[in-house]
Amino acid sequence: MVIIPAIDIIDGKCVRLAKGDYGKKKIYNEDPLAVAREFEDYGIRRLHLVDLDGAKSGGIVNRKVLESIASGTDLVIDFGGGIKRDSDIRAAFESGASMVTGGSIAVKEPETFLGWLEEWGSERMILGADAKDGYIAVSGWMERSESELIPFVLDYLNKGVRKVICTDISKDGMMSGASIDLYKEMCKASVDAGLDTLELIASGGVTYIDELDALAEAGLHGAIIGKAIYEGTISLESLGIWIENRAVISPGRNNYADKENNSLS
Repeated sequence: MVIIPAIDIIDGKCVRLAKGDYGKKKIYNEDPLAVAREFEDYGIRRLHLVDLDGAKSGGIVNRKVLESIASGTDLVIDFGGGIKRDSDIRAAFESGASMVTGGSIAVKEPETFLGWLEEWGSERMILGADAKDGYIAVSGWMERSESELIPFVLDYLNKGVRKVICTDISKDGMMSGASIDLYKEMCKASVDAGLDTLELIASGGVTYIDELDALAEAGLHGAIIGKAIYEGTISLESLGIWIENRAVISPGRNNYADKENNSLS
C-alpha cells in the first residue's frame, strides 16, 4: 500500500481544514516545499497536493507551489483543485504533476473528464470521489451532488478509470479514524460488479499508525495522511519505518507507472 502525505494549499501556505470547512483553517507551515522535502527525507515518494484556492475558483491558483515542489524534490505528485479546463490540466502536467485528480469536473462535465482519461490515460488520471452522507460533494466540498458514491465510482470504472481517491468528508481533518467499513464496501462492490481493476486510495480521518495495517488488509491501494502528521499522532519516523517494512515505494516520476505496485515485503 502506498503512503501519500497531503499538502493542502491556501494563499501559498500549508493548511488543514475540518470537514472541508474553509472557515476552519489552520496554517501549519508557510513553506510547502520545506514540508515536502521533509517527507522525502523519511523515504516517502508520493505526495497529494491540493490547491484549495483553485477548488473554489475557476482554475488553478497555486501553480507556483506545484512547480517549486516538483522541481525541488523527486516526489511523485498527484495534484487536484481548480482543474476545470484543458488548459488547467496541461498546466498541471507542465508544472510537474505526475497525476491529476478530477473531482467536481467528473460530476459536472463527465464528457470533459472522459476526454482527459482518453488523452492522458488511466495511470495519470485519478477520479476524486469525495463523499458526504453517501453522495458525491463538489466545488471544494461546498455542494452535495445528486450522485450516489458507489454507483458513481462503478460507472467510471466501467469507463476505464482505475485510480480513485475517496474522502469521507465527515472524517476529514477530524482525527477520528478512517472510514474503513466504507472502503471495504467499495472494494466489495467493485469485485461483485466484476470490476477488479479498482485502485482505491483512502483519504480523511487517518489518525494512528495502526490504521494503516487495517487499510492495507482491507485491500486499499493507498492511504493519504494529512492532519495526523501535522498534529504528531503519526510521526514521519514511524511512517518511514512502516514504508520500509510494509509499504510500496513509488519510484521517480519518469517510470512510476510501471513500478508503483512493486512491494518490499
